[in-house]
Amino acid sequence: MIQSRRPLHQALLILASAALLFTAGCKNKPKPAPAAPPPPPPAAAKPTVTFSADRTSVNKGESARLSWTTTDASNVSISPEVGAVTPQGSTTVTPADSTTYTLTASGPGGSADATVRISVSAPPPPPPAKVSTWRDEFPGAVHDAFFDYDKADIRADAKQALEQDADFLKKYPEARIVVEGHCDERGSTEYNLALGDRRANAVKQYLVNLGIPASNISTVSYGKEKPFCTESTESCWQQNRRGHLTPAP
Repeated sequence: MIQSRRPLHQALLILASAALLFTAGCKNKPKPAPAAPPPPPPAAAKPTVTFSADRTSVNKGESARLSWTTTDASNVSISPEVGAVTPQGSTTVTPADSTTYTLTASGPGGSADATVRISVSAPPPPPPAKVSTWRDEFPGAVHDAFFDYDKADIRADAKQALEQDADFLKKYPEARIVVEGHCDERGSTEYNLALGDRRANAVKQYLVNLGIPASNISTVSYGKEKPFCTESTESCWQQNRRGHLTPAP
């Protein structure tokens, strides 16, 4: 009877040991590792800028065009004077003086800037106004004295012309003139040279009597050698019988 119980006892011991082992094994099972945190978001990109001007040197009053592009920027501005602008674009500026323009772009990733300098030059001065001289006015202000055939007497019309000439010469005391004596084609060369000399001196003397210094007037006779008109008519001959006033060289 005792022997029949021993196998049952042994079986119970084996079951109890297995139960203990199973319980111990369950108690020693490792806990699962905690989940890894999600990776951080990528850092925001730093803005980039390009900035240029179509002209970096202008004359005062002229304009230049600024152009720019940016990336990763939420705020873009240009100083001085321009202020806030779009992320890319262009604008015209007219600086009064040489100016350095700064473009600043900022965003979540930081800021960046670029500069453009526009130099302003004063425009060249206007050419000085031309000052009129007595030589400039001479052709329109001075008139010749005409003579009758074979005469060296100052006619009435010649007196009026010479009085106007004297008024002009008094305005310009520095003026120096030459009185040329001319004749028409009739008569010999020698005779006309002498007649031209008398006519030139008659004009000079009349001007001296009107108050023009004799030292300001010289005379020369060309006789019939330098005619103003070459037709053999009375109207043409009259043009050649003259005391002709010219500026001295």
